[in-house]
Amino acid sequence: YHGMAIFPFICVKEHDYRYDQTLMNHEKIHLCQQLEMCIVPFYLLYVGHYLFNLLKYKNHDEAYRNICFEREAYDNELDLNYLRKRTFWRFWRYL
Repeated sequence: YHGMAIFPFICVKEHDYRYDQTLMNHEKIHLCQQLEMCIVPFYLLYVGHYLFNLLKYKNHDEAYRNICFEREAYDNELDLNYLRKRTFWRFWRYL
């Protein structure tokens, strides 16, 4: 990982990652998801979806990449206008 969104912060592994627009957009999508779910339920669903995927795929990378929140963030991280047009609870489309 290069960054992580833990509401209300974005933590980056290295100082220079702060200037990576794609990474920052990805993490901002997670902050939006966290706010929509009132923060704590987001983390519970995130971990639950990861564990379910781990049983399903039996592979950490596949389990992580197929978490609904990650799928939304990865699919839209290059669109720097995504958060302006994103609809409420958009991550449900990725379940």
